[in-house]
Amino acid sequence: MADLSNKDATTGLKTALEKGANAAVSQLGVQDGFLGNDKVKIQLPPILEKARPLVKMAGRGQQLDELVVSMNRAAEEAVPLAKPLLLSAVKSMTVTDAKQILTGGDTSVTQFFRDKTSTQLAEKFMPIVKKVTDRSALSTQYNATMGQVAKLGIAGQQVTVEDYVTQRALDGLFTMIAEEEKAIRQDPVGTGSKILGKVFGAMR
Repeated sequence: MADLSNKDATTGLKTALEKGANAAVSQLGVQDGFLGNDKVKIQLPPILEKARPLVKMAGRGQQLDELVVSMNRAAEEAVPLAKPLLLSAVKSMTVTDAKQILTGGDTSVTQFFRDKTSTQLAEKFMPIVKKVTDRSALSTQYNATMGQVAKLGIAGQQVTVEDYVTQRALDGLFTMIAEEEKAIRQDPVGTGSKILGKVFGAMR
């Protein structure tokens, strides 16, 4: 690291961020990007999962399955909006940040990304998620299921479906960026990028 210039460190970091952002969005922002990936698939909120046996006994098991599909579809539609914000955040990286982040652990780049973009991304995601939930009647379905669960006597913290899906979508996005970051750190030369090989290779 001592022989690595600030310019190289910053360039390498920005390249890694861009690569992670592009990879995550391309994997998640398609049909089954969330639903077909067990690492990020949006499951039922804990209160509904807890109530699943009782809901099934009440003949509404299919409603829960449809809810899972609809939530994941909403996330898949929202994620492409993340790309310009993520790439914009790359530009905020300062030279003084670079070496600290590069040596901060397997997902320190991702954590920096999360800190810089989470609030903006949530604001961007929410209207898209709401549009999808309104179009698919997901809000009505979710609220009806929550109401059914309440009647069954299972209490829990109530959150809107839009809030829940938005947060899970963000979690999934950063999970996939972290996966890409780990892969870069483990095999920087294998990325085919000279700057990634130089910067991350210097840390091995």
